[in-house]
Amino acid sequence: MKAVVYDSIEQLVVRDVPVPQLGPNEVLIQVVNTGVCGSDHSIIESGTLRDGTIIGHEVSGTVADVGRDVRDVQTGSRVIVRPTYCGECRECRMGKPYLCQTDRRTIGLGDLQGGFAEYLKVDPRMLVPIPEGVDSQNGALAEAFAAALHGIYCSKSKGGSALVIGGGFIGLSLVSLLKVMGFGPIALSEPVEEKRGIAVTFGVDIVIDPSNENPILRTMDETDGAGFETVFECSGRGESVQTAVNAAAKGGTVCVVSIIMQNIEIMPLVLNFKEIWLTGSYSNTHEENSWCLRWMAEGKIDGRPLITDHIGLDDLPRVYRERIHPGRAIKVMLKIGEEF
Repeated sequence: MKAVVYDSIEQLVVRDVPVPQLGPNEVLIQVVNTGVCGSDHSIIESGTLRDGTIIGHEVSGTVADVGRDVRDVQTGSRVIVRPTYCGECRECRMGKPYLCQTDRRTIGLGDLQGGFAEYLKVDPRMLVPIPEGVDSQNGALAEAFAAALHGIYCSKSKGGSALVIGGGFIGLSLVSLLKVMGFGPIALSEPVEEKRGIAVTFGVDIVIDPSNENPILRTMDETDGAGFETVFECSGRGESVQTAVNAAAKGGTVCVVSIIMQNIEIMPLVLNFKEIWLTGSYSNTHEENSWCLRWMAEGKIDGRPLITDHIGLDDLPRVYRERIHPGRAIKVMLKIGEEF
């Protein structure tokens, strides 16, 4: 089968590799679409991958084969893939199964090869059905939408004004979800005009260009000096955490959704004087993926306008160099199998 694998010299290369061989309790997925996540870029640039690793975890596909001990999984079923969990460890009992390390199986960033390939094998517990009315591209995007939804749940906010800092895929999907969930007014701070334009089509109420205006002064103007009740940091820029704290209302919440792999400085005095709830979010759950798939089926959310590059596996190494690494793409979507 064709796959894009990591190479320590060239980073990403197209190779012919064997189709995964199934164990008795494993399922073979024929990959249809795979989205390229920001974490894929981060791990490629980290230099920590082994040569030959296949990454990619935003996958939609169909069940091609099942191991002899697999029950209740039918060939031809349309599915997405999520990590497993045990349900018994401390993290699972806390309601955080995505942090489970007891029985966790993961594609692309864990023990199983990922979705930059024509086929992959998974544990049957990793499968989430794609409902009728959801196409394969949106199916592959459901996991990223679920990561944004998880950020909303981690903030514990139920509504009110919200500011999203950073208009990449997660930030823009957050705007879409906040609209569906009844938050408002919703603001986006993003320097790229194209991304601000997409946010407007998603129903954002306020757009801020931080390259041409002071986002804090604009925040105070838009909120009569109060600040936003909930602020989501989605830019991945360390300095934006303090901006988020400054933009939050007294008693408000700041949730760091982006993964920032550096030490940063914030002024705790602002936390004291505002009594802000500062938290973070990581990954998502099967249930959050199912909710996003359901909203896609109902036409409430649609991630396809965020796809800026729709390419085949052969094009990924070039697009990675020219579009993903420089940050020019919002979402790169791989067309690997026959889309549905």
